[in-house]
Amino acid sequence: MRMDDLSPVHIDVLREIGNIGQGNAATSLAAFSQKLVAIDVPCVRVLDINEAAGYLGGPENVVTAILVRLNGELSGMMLTIMENAFVGDLIRLVFGTAPDDLYAMDDMQSSFVQEMGNILSGSYLNAISALTGLSAEVSVPSVTTDMVGAILAVPAVEFAELGNKVMFIEDSFTFADGFDENEHVNGSTVRCNMILVPQMSSLEMLFDRLKV
Repeated sequence: MRMDDLSPVHIDVLREIGNIGQGNAATSLAAFSQKLVAIDVPCVRVLDINEAAGYLGGPENVVTAILVRLNGELSGMMLTIMENAFVGDLIRLVFGTAPDDLYAMDDMQSSFVQEMGNILSGSYLNAISALTGLSAEVSVPSVTTDMVGAILAVPAVEFAELGNKVMFIEDSFTFADGFDENEHVNGSTVRCNMILVPQMSSLEMLFDRLKV
């Protein structure tokens, strides 16, 4: 099986896992920020690398990415890609100030962003594990601020034998400042994208556990 071979049923299963993972992530972010976090239904796509770059604002757009490598029953790579404005707001929330340029993050700020990556990627991995019983050993996250094209070159090179397809999960979180007269959330909305590049043997095992 290759990523190109996934059927609409497979994509629906991955979308449901994304729903559960996003709910876990929203709960963790709400506890961390002390704000209500509203979520939209995640959009799950199977894209080639160039298409993914387009969804992330183009290859020259500068973003912050947290990469974790997966080993065990679930193996592969997961990238959490966040808008720099969102990262800066989170740093400011915790430390009172944020660098004008995220290339200039100090060690404490970088460690904090690593932990955010742990929370977000761990939310999805925990959803997969809860549904399937599959486990994964997760590497220490690595954080980088760079152009989208440079960031996506890592999975493109390392997983070239799987084809140029990745699983792209587009999330939207709204940090509530209050409610309008219709009880809709008012606040700042941020996009947070997850890119999962699984070893296909792991994906086949996942679908087998779920009897898909």
